[in-house]
Amino acid sequence: HMRAARWALLPQHRASAFAAWARAARADAEDRVFDAVHAHDFNTLELGAELARKRGVPLVYDTHELWSGRPRVGRPTPVRAAREAKIEAELGRRAAAVITVGEGVADALRIRYDWTHVTVVHNTFPAGTAAADVPVPDVPTGAVYAGRIAPYREIETIVAAARKVPDIAVTLVGPADDTYLAELDRGPTEVRGALPVDEVDALLRRTGLALVTHSDRWENHRLAMPNKLFHAVRAGVPVIATDVQELARVVRKHDLGTLYRPGDAASLAAALREARERYPELVANVRAAEPLLSWEHDAKALVGVYAALATA
Repeated sequence: HMRAARWALLPQHRASAFAAWARAARADAEDRVFDAVHAHDFNTLELGAELARKRGVPLVYDTHELWSGRPRVGRPTPVRAAREAKIEAELGRRAAAVITVGEGVADALRIRYDWTHVTVVHNTFPAGTAAADVPVPDVPTGAVYAGRIAPYREIETIVAAARKVPDIAVTLVGPADDTYLAELDRGPTEVRGALPVDEVDALLRRTGLALVTHSDRWENHRLAMPNKLFHAVRAGVPVIATDVQELARVVRKHDLGTLYRPGDAASLAAALREARERYPELVANVRAAEPLLSWEHDAKALVGVYAALATA
């Protein structure tokens, strides 16, 4: 009964939480001086548009995902979803610039809303890791999933694959959905809480491989560019990634690792073995790709957006 109640009330709870945040942020903005409003994700867009209009400054809409295609947790809310899409289309059209995290989401926004002012700025990391003194092994001993431990992230597939490759230790590290984690069969995997980013770098380098996984069930997942991919590049280790649209495109383009079919533990286990066999080659590919997949490269795109605003 408690689970059913949570499922039914979660959309209302999330709406209330966003509304409370908006009230606090609006009050905080009253005494601030600013030259632009940078709205991160749809749940800040309406307030961002309001503040930009009142102050007569440009609005930049920075959408970290395809909002209308993201996983819906809780009961379906089709009326709210339709309303959100309509608001996003209108306010995004009025924005001076739109930024998003990858070409897949950018193309979807251009097609869906007929926007022509979308710029891609990947969620990359600054080049170079504080864990550079931790040597990458000659042969990987393990694989690390570093991210939120929650539904739709292929965690069950990782656990099942870990049973098939007992000689490759698998670690799940990150903040967890407590309800999900309590019910998860962890199998042979080690589960750890969230760590500072430099400690994750060190863990990735000690073990040798990064798991970059998510479901293909939702459109947003098929178009997503997970931070985990760029984190692996910063740490200097190859990836085992889900063979879904945008993620797979980048992995193939730079040959950053191996791919597996979503939901297929045997395919994931085979991808882990292949990455181990090709390890020196893949490490070299990751190193070669870092200049293009680092914040130093993407920062130029973001600076370009604001330079254009300054001269508009």
